[in-house]
Amino acid sequence: MQANSRLSEQLSETIEERIVTGVYPPGCRLDEQELADSFGVSRTPIREALFQLASAGIVDIRPRRGATVPDTTPEQLVEMFEVMAELEALCARLCARRMALEEKAQLMELHDAATEARMGNHTEQYYVLNENLHRCLHEGAHNSFLGEQAKTLYRRLRPYRRLQLQIRKRMYGSCAEHAQLVAAILEGEGDKAADIARQHVLLQGERFTELVTSLRQMHLPLGETGDLT
Repeated sequence: MQANSRLSEQLSETIEERIVTGVYPPGCRLDEQELADSFGVSRTPIREALFQLASAGIVDIRPRRGATVPDTTPEQLVEMFEVMAELEALCARLCARRMALEEKAQLMELHDAATEARMGNHTEQYYVLNENLHRCLHEGAHNSFLGEQAKTLYRRLRPYRRLQLQIRKRMYGSCAEHAQLVAAILEGEGDKAADIARQHVLLQGERFTELVTSLRQMHLPLGETGDLT
């Protein structure tokens, strides 16, 4: 039973990674039998993996339609980033008040490692460290409900956050914003940390336009852009 559970978890991680990297783009139908044949497994662990992804909002499962990768509109994308910005702002404010010394040391270590990755232009390494740094913020707030909500939405936005780092100079901007955020948390300046975290996550203006452009270049449909820019 444990082996089956582990297999479904591994399949879930692999399918999610393929969604994140655009192998399975928004709107793509995830057929259980095709996936089972592709991975060389039965349909049962595939079905379990898809249910796991559906619970996190990574895929949609509907009667008679099966599982599909959500086709997010620009309006929905902006709304999700707005909520994420407020969740991360609250996490940052609480981190400034509640983080233990060892947690602050871990946060600094992650930022230092991410800075080295940025200086070496190692995008994939930076992406992993960036995720770990934000996870550190979610846990450092010491509010389990807030942490779970932040982690859930953060995971839902993974494909778009990952793609943002491909936008010109975004990795440099992200790292500079992290430096300001970490400094504010270490100094115990909760309101300042919250403001920095909020602006760090918000998707607006030029960044939004560039993200939509990048998605279209990768053939990831997002619908009509409207007047959001």
